[in-house]
Amino acid sequence: MSLSYSDLLAQTRASIRELSFDELKARLDAKEDFVLLDVREKEEFRAGYVPGAVNIPRGFLEMQIEGKIHDRSTKIVTMCAGGVRSALAAVTLKNMGYANVESANPGFVRWKDLGYPVTTPPQLTEAQRDRYSRHLLLPEVGEVGQAKLLQSKVLLIGAGGLGSPAGLYLAAAGVGTLGIVDADVVDASNLQRQILHATSRVGMAKVESAAKAIQDLNPDVKVVQHKERVTRENVDRLFSAYDVIVDGTDNFPTRYLVNDASVFLGKPVVHGSIFRFDGQVTTFMPPKAAKTFGLKAGPCYRCLYAEPPPPHLAPSCQEAGVLGILPGIIGVVQATEAIKLLLGRGEPLVGRLLTYDSLRMKFRELKLRPDPRCAVCSEHATVTDYQDYEGFCSL
Repeated sequence: MSLSYSDLLAQTRASIRELSFDELKARLDAKEDFVLLDVREKEEFRAGYVPGAVNIPRGFLEMQIEGKIHDRSTKIVTMCAGGVRSALAAVTLKNMGYANVESANPGFVRWKDLGYPVTTPPQLTEAQRDRYSRHLLLPEVGEVGQAKLLQSKVLLIGAGGLGSPAGLYLAAAGVGTLGIVDADVVDASNLQRQILHATSRVGMAKVESAAKAIQDLNPDVKVVQHKERVTRENVDRLFSAYDVIVDGTDNFPTRYLVNDASVFLGKPVVHGSIFRFDGQVTTFMPPKAAKTFGLKAGPCYRCLYAEPPPPHLAPSCQEAGVLGILPGIIGVVQATEAIKLLLGRGEPLVGRLLTYDSLRMKFRELKLRPDPRCAVCSEHATVTDYQDYEGFCSL
């Protein structure tokens, strides 16, 4: 039996429940647990959508729905421009086993005309949509998340072993502003592990070398060169302009300074360190930063190491050596943590220390707890201003 378009549409609507806008808005206002699935084309969706809607164009629905909505018992309300594609989509989803599907009727055009809430996504250029296309496919990122990354600012302390992979991947991901703090110049001995640099740039300032590599990788990224060491005189100025700090330092005075500035200024620090064949990563989230990022506060660096170890127990990589590939792994984990913080996604390593043994190819996780007697982050802090960190670490 053949059906006309009108007959097919009538049959489709008779087989599903259609939702009025009043009921849809009431559900949204009550923050009910359901997925509003917008099946319009990408170009239509970019012009505006109902806040919180997930977009899968009707032509890709069968291919993409299982990747975005795994649980077939999820409550779904479909929406399109006028109510036709959404009805057809609802029937398709029912045939695929999604049990709780309804269609909003009429569609988005009428929703907008009635003055109901509408979100207009950030407008990326065609070049940006092409560059970040794999990010845009992820519901956890999408155009809104990518725009957030492009507006974010991350400070890399050190353009060495850890700063190199972290910097490259943060730039590739589209973090809009990368500040790089380093007073050193590129040496031939760096090239075994510091992949931001090249033989042709030996003798060049590391911040300048890093800027060349990053700008060649992604011209969207603004690189701010800080050709200086982090000191107690400049740390407030350096930290204040950035959202997240990625710490790739290799000495204890700077680590303690970075920690104290993090607590005082409320900046999260993604900390990484390497030694011979081992590495570790954690994220320090002081109370002020926890409020900003909507996360639970965790211990600080001084909670782990109230005092630095004696020099003979903690030789530097320059003295003890380091596997050249090791900083690549640790630096990429640091970059991942920074991206998660900027997007507000996932579970960062707050209160957790991830360790890596490259010889045995093993990762371990250790729980970290705040020290109730910590000199900096506890309620009874005794350190309330910057110290002489060189003197403190030499005691």
